[in-house]
Amino acid sequence: MLNTFKSFLSEDMGLDLGTANTLVYVKGKGIILNEPSVVAIATDSKNNKSVLAVGTEAKSMLGRTPGSIQAIRPMKDGVIADFDIAEAMIKHFIKKVHKKSFFANPNIVICVPSAATNVERRAIKESAEAAGAKKVYLIEEPVAAAIGAGLPISEPSGSMVVDIGGGTTEIAVLSLGGVVHSSSLKVGGDTWDDAIVNFMRSVHKLAIGESTAERIKHEIGCAGIPENGDGKTLTVKGRDLINGLPREVVISERQVAEALSDSLSQIIAALKRALEVVPPELAADIVDTGIMLTGGGALLQRLDEAIRVTTGLPVSIADDPLTCVARGTGTALEENHRHKDVFISCLLYTSDAADEGLGVDLGGRRII
Repeated sequence: MLNTFKSFLSEDMGLDLGTANTLVYVKGKGIILNEPSVVAIATDSKNNKSVLAVGTEAKSMLGRTPGSIQAIRPMKDGVIADFDIAEAMIKHFIKKVHKKSFFANPNIVICVPSAATNVERRAIKESAEAAGAKKVYLIEEPVAAAIGAGLPISEPSGSMVVDIGGGTTEIAVLSLGGVVHSSSLKVGGDTWDDAIVNFMRSVHKLAIGESTAERIKHEIGCAGIPENGDGKTLTVKGRDLINGLPREVVISERQVAEALSDSLSQIIAALKRALEVVPPELAADIVDTGIMLTGGGALLQRLDEAIRVTTGLPVSIADDPLTCVARGTGTALEENHRHKDVFISCLLYTSDAADEGLGVDLGGRRII
């Protein structure tokens, strides 16, 4: 009965702590929170700082704050860039999820990039613990993405997943419940936003903000040149870099495709390198099973087509790719016995894991 009471107070959580968005999966309930990974900090006259807003409300302040308020993204390239701000953000999300309980102390599973260093993994773990988590376990993003996409990663056949998030692109080949090959590229949705901002400055001499660049990406962003003419167009407003006055210009799909071409080429090149190093048997499996795209970046128009043409392999987009990693984390949390081998192999060695008879080497791969 005591355990049931504790469970009521502290429902376990899966956390997709992304550069752009944070998604929270609660055991038995599914994904109940999806908000931007942004924190607004207010500084008073005595230089004391306090959290003003977190998530959606904080993101609406980006580029619009007075001098005393900063809208900060505590995550960069999928790892923590600002420890204190990340802790405040995680604490806010835990309280928001457990708003009916004053004693929330959940176990949390958090996704990390496959190339995250031990220091970066430790920072994520300690931030969550400081925010009130009872125990923290880490799982690699491509593994969670593959589980969320429904790939048969426990079978003796190769599955390939490409997870394109806000800060990183994770590429992995999995078989028999383990990662055969993985690579992490610091290219993602935020890189595309920066490319659009730079394109508008250099070509149209127009300064635009992060939110405007994101809107351009969502509405007319594409991974290939339109077949007919310039494709769809969009009116964009910003500040003229010549005279400093507000101005609007019309841009096309073709122009956005040109702006994104360099970063997309990096992703495709990394994907090809991964295919070159996997064992021939697994490469043969991928010819049949193809490549699965997950993450928000998978929603970029014609991205699957561009990869299909370049590699000659079948390419699929996961159902609801934006929440795929969070759903995979939740599945690992809910069905820990089914995914035990995968889950344990992604744990960072901790005293808690040692107490439970679990452990991995410093690379976070091998069970001890």
